[in-house]
Amino acid sequence: MNKQQALNKVELVTIDEDHLGQRIDNFLVTKLKGVPKSMIYRIVRKGEVRVNKKRIKPEYKLQDGDVVRIPPVRVSSNDDKPGPSAKLTKVSQLEGRILFEDKALIVLNKPAGIAVHGGSGVDFGVIEAMRSLRPQQKFLELVHRLDKETSGVLLIAKKRSALKHLHDQLRYKKMQKDYQALVRGEWQKHDKVINAPLLKLTLKSGERIVRVNQEGKPSETRFKIMQRYQGVTLVQASPVTGRTHQIRVHCQYAGHPIACDEKYSEQKFDDAMRQLGLNRLFLHAAQLKFTHPVTEEVMQVKAPLDSALQELLNKLDKA
Repeated sequence: MNKQQALNKVELVTIDEDHLGQRIDNFLVTKLKGVPKSMIYRIVRKGEVRVNKKRIKPEYKLQDGDVVRIPPVRVSSNDDKPGPSAKLTKVSQLEGRILFEDKALIVLNKPAGIAVHGGSGVDFGVIEAMRSLRPQQKFLELVHRLDKETSGVLLIAKKRSALKHLHDQLRYKKMQKDYQALVRGEWQKHDKVINAPLLKLTLKSGERIVRVNQEGKPSETRFKIMQRYQGVTLVQASPVTGRTHQIRVHCQYAGHPIACDEKYSEQKFDDAMRQLGLNRLFLHAAQLKFTHPVTEEVMQVKAPLDSALQELLNKLDKA
């Protein structure tokens, strides 16, 4: 049996601009590390969490000067895992992949093969690694996500106000993301936009996949041909919406799966790519254009292709 560890004091927290506009449930998730979300919702519903001495709902948005009462909570001691060591190779290499950093944000060129956050069998991800590299930084949160096998530009906010500003840009489609993908076959010039609704499914095996389905969420990706090679095409894919696996499924739907995509590609094509030395998904977040949350300057950050991807392109014959 797990030992129980009690967070056994009532805590009163006064809200400042770093948490302005944040939902109370999300605020509690970050404050009560290791406490399951189901327990957080329960203590909010029971009125044990109070704001300015009043009961609130989980969707309540925090205001400047709010005083939040956080009750004692019991958590399993092995739930509160320490962060990864900053000396771990996978962690320390992230320091060298920072493309831009200031007081508001970090822009990282995420390597393939590392998840953006821990969970579901993953001990730690980029965000836990960055927190171990920046132990003095009180606030570090992901602005958006990239699949584990996708490399490229990833935004991390260092202030709550910056996170909110950047989330608003995502919500109102004011942030432009451009990916590079190597796909099977000859991408047709007329396939400039793919509008196909996407639905998340769980297979009997427990594997989660995404399919084009009329009951799914509206999803749009814009495509541009960058370079044709013998039997494959390098395309630029710019998602207008931000659905799970969107580019990967839209490429498959168009009849041009991405090279070495274990979920959505085809064995014969992937085997041919592996023989040329490719051992990862050929999908890279190459460029991100957004407005800086503090200076309001329009920023365009580019992440160079990883050497494994560039080496493969060098081996291909141009069409």
